[in-house]
Amino acid sequence: MAIEDSSSSSFFAPWPDRLRHSAIILLAAGLALCALVVLADLSPARAVAVFICIAAAALVPWRLHHVAASRDDVRAVTPVESAAVSAVVAGMPDPAVLLDRAGRVIHLNAAAAQLAPALRKNELAQFALRSPEIITALREAIATSEPRRTTYLDQVPVDRWMELIVTPVPVPTLFGGTEKCMLMTFHDQTPLRRVEEMRADFVANASHELRTPLAALSGFIDTLQGPAKEDAKARERFLSIMHTQATRMARLIDDLLSLSRVELSAHVRPDASVDIVPIIRQVADGLEPLARERQVEIEIDLPTEPVTIAGDREELLRLFENLIENALKYGASGGRVIVSLTQATSGEGGAPEVRIMVRDFGPGIAPEHLPRLTERFYRVDVGDSRAQGGTGLGLSLVKHILNRHRGRLLIESVPKNGAVFTACFPQTKPPSVN
Repeated sequence: MAIEDSSSSSFFAPWPDRLRHSAIILLAAGLALCALVVLADLSPARAVAVFICIAAAALVPWRLHHVAASRDDVRAVTPVESAAVSAVVAGMPDPAVLLDRAGRVIHLNAAAAQLAPALRKNELAQFALRSPEIITALREAIATSEPRRTTYLDQVPVDRWMELIVTPVPVPTLFGGTEKCMLMTFHDQTPLRRVEEMRADFVANASHELRTPLAALSGFIDTLQGPAKEDAKARERFLSIMHTQATRMARLIDDLLSLSRVELSAHVRPDASVDIVPIIRQVADGLEPLARERQVEIEIDLPTEPVTIAGDREELLRLFENLIENALKYGASGGRVIVSLTQATSGEGGAPEVRIMVRDFGPGIAPEHLPRLTERFYRVDVGDSRAQGGTGLGLSLVKHILNRHRGRLLIESVPKNGAVFTACFPQTKPPSVN
């Protein structure tokens, strides 16, 4: 009974609305028929029959029109193209793309558009995602209607390890069936990969580079506890060497940790606006004691107005400190170091960039060493580098900081004519003034 009552009530439910929409027509027809009956021009029976016909004519066309309009509205938006599905895909935190069975894009979120700018709605995803691993996984998922998972390396603009999961999603159709769609979700595995690499590199580098100072410390300790136990002069000399070795180990560990932190976030470009002019002045002022000790004059040629780039202040401090300190240590024989800033255009597309040049007038660097200067622990002269307190990581750290800032390092040197290290940064557009 409950089912019959429900069906009958749903059948009669629209009639009050239909009568309300046709009230004017029915009222006018009733008044006209009543007037004809009163004037004896029409019999009551015929008037009732005419009123019934008018009522049917007023109700039936409106009902058919309403049903047809509602069906057109339903056909206009299929379930898979509805706003609800679009909102679900847009709300996913990872890059997500919903494809139809042919591989055309139905929905994609902002993260996916940023990951693959070539993706377009109603176009094949294979044309935008050209990685062989992605195309293979997508084709297999479409052919077998089973989930597929793959990893690939995205090398633009920096190396990123991505994991792709293709999941078949059954979506209901208008006619009671289901349509197979493909949901592609991308997960950034770069932080995990970099943590693994950082741990392996740290263990390998630390064990290799720390072995020498640790062996020296251990030997001096044994000497002080044995043959030189009562020798005050030897004790003084050995303690000085031990202090130097301990300082070298501390700096080595500090450089390794700094390099690991930069590599860990290399795929994330800094977005804070930084004025680099005061940063360079701060570094130069801090290195004045070293310059006086080496009898080197630091000449600074910087603009008076701010020069803004997108960067990380602490990393920029470390970068300029390494460049200027290297010039003071290895180019001290030239007697001066020039630090200058210029604004130019890059060779690639003519984009504006900021160039900070650090030039020394020392012995210079032989051409065969230039391509390898930014490698970890690479030294032109191992003995001189260790005597200067270098760890062999300074230029490697400079290169990785520049990579994170989407910049580049230019090195020019001629033997006996000094060396020029130029750090190039993309320049941010100045804010518009209304």
